[in-house]
Amino acid sequence: MILGLATETALVFGLILVTVVLFVTEVVSPDIVAIGLVVALVVLGPWTGISAEEGLSGFSNTATVTILAMYILSKGVQETGIVRRLGAEVAHVTRGNENRLLAAVVGLTGPIAGVVNNTPVVAVFIPMVTDLAEEAGVSPSKLLLPLSYASMLGGTLTLIGTATNLVASDLSASLLNHPFSMFEFTHLGVVVLVVGSAYLLTVGKALTPARVTPGDRTTQYEVEAYLARVLVPSRSPLVGVPAAGVVSDAARDLDLDILDVVRGDEHFVASESDRELNARDILTVRGAPDEIKRFCDVADLRYLPRATVGDEELDNPAEGTLVELGVPGDSSVVGDTIAEARVRERYDATVIAIRRRNGDLVRERFRDHVIEAGDSLLLQTTDETVDYLLETHEFVVTGEVPDLVDRMRARELQPTTLPALGIVLTVIGLAALGVVPIVIAALGGVVAMVVTGVLTPSDAYDAVNWNVIFLLAGVIPLGLAMQETGGVAVIASGVVSLSAVVPAIGMLAAFYVLTGLLANVVTPVASVVLLLPVAVDTAGRIGADPFAFVLAVTFAASTAFMTPVGYQTNLMVYGPGGYRFTDYVRVGAPLQALLTVVTTLGIVFFWGL
Repeated sequence: MILGLATETALVFGLILVTVVLFVTEVVSPDIVAIGLVVALVVLGPWTGISAEEGLSGFSNTATVTILAMYILSKGVQETGIVRRLGAEVAHVTRGNENRLLAAVVGLTGPIAGVVNNTPVVAVFIPMVTDLAEEAGVSPSKLLLPLSYASMLGGTLTLIGTATNLVASDLSASLLNHPFSMFEFTHLGVVVLVVGSAYLLTVGKALTPARVTPGDRTTQYEVEAYLARVLVPSRSPLVGVPAAGVVSDAARDLDLDILDVVRGDEHFVASESDRELNARDILTVRGAPDEIKRFCDVADLRYLPRATVGDEELDNPAEGTLVELGVPGDSSVVGDTIAEARVRERYDATVIAIRRRNGDLVRERFRDHVIEAGDSLLLQTTDETVDYLLETHEFVVTGEVPDLVDRMRARELQPTTLPALGIVLTVIGLAALGVVPIVIAALGGVVAMVVTGVLTPSDAYDAVNWNVIFLLAGVIPLGLAMQETGGVAVIASGVVSLSAVVPAIGMLAAFYVLTGLLANVVTPVASVVLLLPVAVDTAGRIGADPFAFVLAVTFAASTAFMTPVGYQTNLMVYGPGGYRFTDYVRVGAPLQALLTVVTTLGIVFFWGL
């Protein structure tokens, strides 16, 4: 016995505590923590009751396989360009009006996220929303947080809306023999989406701060002092030296970037040119002010104090454009330095500034900067690279792409559009009618996507967020261990004592609140795995309907509004919105409280208690 608990129960609770701490502190990435948890559960099998087969059961779990397949199906729809085109068409109509733009963002994102994974939906919408906000003179911050929240609300519409829904369905099947059907809770999801949207358009609009001031990115990143133009006089030793060589030497010796060379009315990229510098050439330079001064002294250059460098000067036919990138949590560059990520070589881009996810600005010595999820990078690059970045998942293009909406509207839909939509609708139809289980329908859809040429096999593998898959596979056995060792019963017994003073509906609301709070710090999936068995056990002990408690936990896991790390879309808008951690509490806490009441009453009304 340890602290009045059986040794095996205390051991599992200890593992849970360690896991939660590691999730919150992010000392190690959550997926690695989850795999380590599997190892610990199996190694300590004599006490945890978890065999090697049970420890690995998360990988063969129907929820895990279904989520893997849904990532691929969502990628197939995304590749057609229909989501981007639809967003661009709606955005075109709403130009110049903040209220219409906000309504369009919320009204379009929610329903789409009910059937397509919301992460790529948000990734597609971020640059369009930012671009339109700039046009309308509205802070992008006023729109990006509602964009994330609306996508989360949309996940409550269908079984495939979020990964947590699928995990909860699998747990409900094992505990109650009642898996979710495709549209089992859609009517309640519609209520949640409508109420949440109304909040975002009214109270949420007033509470959402305008952190990023509309205008030049160079101003927002406070890099004016780090950008300069210098004249090459005839006496300078740089005259006659190839431009690319000057660029290389300046980067190596002074941590300076020479962005371009202005020669009369002509611009050319210094790093890509073997042309020699001439007298009267003007160089656009990025670096620390003291290093720029040193460069002028060493190379006998003349600093041009009145030649200010802003967005307009950095956007020209030779250089392309300024572009702002967000770093999603699943990007392979997270944890790399700028040098290791080879940003210049891979993306033909120069880093101008970095806004860290805590709000700090980095404007010099980028090579050793470690890239973190939630960072925003301001780059100068080419139009070709912008087109590539719009399609890749390493970064999320978050703003300052000229005429983005018009460019998206001008793009023709891919020939694979109809097959892709037909496949997804067939998967939903087969699962909804009960012809085949959702996991089989989804896997069949994956096969169809590849056979019809919508995706290549490599596209399919690349579409999967393997971090999430490993996280799921790792935490699912933890729920088994809680049940095997009696941990669920211990927690439920403690919770049941509250039923003497709290009615059943209050207990239902309490589980909603507890799940929502836990989801904000340890991911929605982990909160469902930990609390859903406890909720079912508690319901049985107080004579309530266990399925009502399953729904409360499931819906609550989709309301991780109060932290940027609670859900990936929250993290995606963190940097480009310039948000602070407290902004999520300020806007998300009232919404979470509102939905606690609405969802609890909705469950009682539709399913009883």
